[in-house]
Amino acid sequence: MGACPYFSLFPKKTKKISQEKLARLVDISYNAISKIEAGKAKNPTFETLAKLVDVFGVSIDELAGRK
Repeated sequence: MGACPYFSLFPKKTKKISQEKLARLVDISYNAISKIEAGKAKNPTFETLAKLVDVFGVSIDELAGRK
């Protein structure tokens, strides 16, 4: 997947979830969430993506900014 600049489109602000809380909900480190959100993480795992879409109630396409 490469760098993920589209993750800057996290719907986090809409749901008002802090990076710390999101990291706990997805069960990854705060640093990992920060890198994903900043587009600096390469190849987040499918498990991480699946947890993110569950938290936000969106599809992977929506999370990626495709819809």
